[in-house]
Amino acid sequence: MEDTNDTLFGEFILNGFSGGSKLEITLFVIIMFLFFIIVFGNAFLIFIICTNDRLHLPMYFFLVTLSLTEILTNFIVIPKILVIIIAHQKTISKATCFTQCFFYFFCTSSCFLFLGVMSFDRYLAICHPLRYCTIMQSKFCLQLVLSCLVGTVCSLLYPIIILSHMSYCSQILDDLFCDSAALMRVACIDATFLKVYGIFSAVFILLVPLIITIVSYILIISAVIRLPTDTGRQKTFSTCLSHLTMVAIVFGTAIFLEMRPPAYQTVTANKVMGLGTTMLAPLANPFVYTLRNQNVKHAIVATLKTTKKIF
Repeated sequence: MEDTNDTLFGEFILNGFSGGSKLEITLFVIIMFLFFIIVFGNAFLIFIICTNDRLHLPMYFFLVTLSLTEILTNFIVIPKILVIIIAHQKTISKATCFTQCFFYFFCTSSCFLFLGVMSFDRYLAICHPLRYCTIMQSKFCLQLVLSCLVGTVCSLLYPIIILSHMSYCSQILDDLFCDSAALMRVACIDATFLKVYGIFSAVFILLVPLIITIVSYILIISAVIRLPTDTGRQKTFSTCLSHLTMVAIVFGTAIFLEMRPPAYQTVTANKVMGLGTTMLAPLANPFVYTLRNQNVKHAIVATLKTTKKIF
């Protein structure tokens, strides 16, 4: 069944984790727990921003889009992983597999671009405060988000269409979900051209927002250094700290995943790291922005006080 012609099967089999029942139950409980924290934490952050007028600013609009994207990323991948672990239902139709692959990379790629946009927003707010409100109006913010989404779709359509029309010599994918790398490993033809395309896509999706972030913060630091008081410098840096933390987590994990040594490129390591990168940033996001961002902390306190008065 492993080495069969593409026409003989209409679904793939996801291997998932191999181990005994105790390991599977432990993994199920841990992943389920983290999944609920991710969904609840990001949904709570969105609720706080949407219900507090003081947070109706471009920075927090972009944060809402980032949080929504991270929730969606986990809904695309985690439920199927849980079903594989606990119910051993490892089959997935080809249409569902390619759809999962597209939307997974759509969401993760969009997160990189959103972080780049947020860096640009911080640069304008700190280096050009008088022009900030004129430039960062609602229409322009929406256009920036839509540009990120359209750019991501355009970069992903070609490889997904090619993958969906390729012949596969095996229906077994040794992965937790439908990743393009797993699909290319079982393709009946040489998929080098797709790997080359993936490198060029990574330049657009990963390096462009990273360069925007680095340049933005170089300009921000140079502007902050010129501030006359230490209090002003500290306050300005504090507004950027939460965003910088998320940039370090998201880009750091992505760069490590691409540049890790051969010892960390085994099948099991790929599964663990694939799951880790899927959950790490969405898990950190609500904690980073609630613990490190003073405006969000004040909004949470205000919401809790209002709730107490109601009840």
